[in-house]
Amino acid sequence: MVNTVQYVQSNQIVELMRQPTEQRDATWLREAVQQAILLELATLPPYLCGMWSIDPPGGNNQVSRTLRTIIFDEMSHLGIACNLLTTIGGTPRLTGETLVPAYPGPLPGGVRPDLKVFLSGLTKDSVRMYACIEEPDDPVTLRASAAYTSIGAFYTAILDALRAAPNLITGHRQVERNMAHHGSGNTLERLETLGDVESAIAVIKEQGEGTSASPQNPHPGAQGELAHYYAFQEIWHGKKLKLTQQPGQPDKWEFTGAAVPWPDTLPMGVVPQGGWPRTGPDAPAPEVTAFLDEFNRAYSDMLGLLEQAWQQDLPDPAADLLQDAVDKMRALRSPARELMKIALPDGSGRNYGPEFRYVAP
Repeated sequence: MVNTVQYVQSNQIVELMRQPTEQRDATWLREAVQQAILLELATLPPYLCGMWSIDPPGGNNQVSRTLRTIIFDEMSHLGIACNLLTTIGGTPRLTGETLVPAYPGPLPGGVRPDLKVFLSGLTKDSVRMYACIEEPDDPVTLRASAAYTSIGAFYTAILDALRAAPNLITGHRQVERNMAHHGSGNTLERLETLGDVESAIAVIKEQGEGTSASPQNPHPGAQGELAHYYAFQEIWHGKKLKLTQQPGQPDKWEFTGAAVPWPDTLPMGVVPQGGWPRTGPDAPAPEVTAFLDEFNRAYSDMLGLLEQAWQQDLPDPAADLLQDAVDKMRALRSPARELMKIALPDGSGRNYGPEFRYVAP
């Protein structure tokens, strides 16, 4: 069934960023980091739909490898943000019909208000959307700076507030997980000092946006790995990003390198507002409804396990709950791909796909 309770859109990040620096106290920080958690969560469903639509799945496809790497990074960023909230005395909230991001819609908190995030298979439009999510304030491949609040700018504001009040960092309820095999910055570590927090926020920002001087990811899983924004741009342009250096001239990055072949995909359509219709002329067959409900239930259970992991006072139960959540996420792939193989009844030539809708227990 589709939720009758609707996700509530807000401009809370915009409002938080408008508050004067001297008013960014402990309450401001806890609200801000909770919004950061929802931002990290919001990126995962569209990226997963793109990766799962690649057919055949996995293998040695360059685009599939790139998406898999970015998704692992984003999962790590979600965990880092949860550790950041608990270390300053907060408790992550990841469940609830009015809280969990719904699609299509804007990013949580009013970041990039011009951008509508949607769920579909891998297309030129979806890849452009992925890049817009990760876009830095001042990309090295563009001439002009962005005129809106980016995710990176929001994290900078959080870090500045913590630098002004490092005593808020307690090391409370930290969840640890060794994920070094996914990249040098992806391991979930305890955030007990300002230095720990600075390093963790740098990982989130630089893996997504790169640095002001380079598009390369300073925390890579493989040599030469690009930050997410530029990796998505390579997929969209169909060309590798190439550095041109000339004496007396600034470095110039352009998409003029080797080809990045577009993969074959399952033609998942764009999930409509409120999810796929359950009644009327476009109502799905019972087996489709079963897949949709199975997926939404498993996704919701996964979010509940993640929420519980950061409520534990002891490390072992927290680690067990996190592992259970990871197992749940891996299990989402099968019903998602089954849906992507079933044609929509509207004759569009597109197929179903997962809705990523939260359903209460």
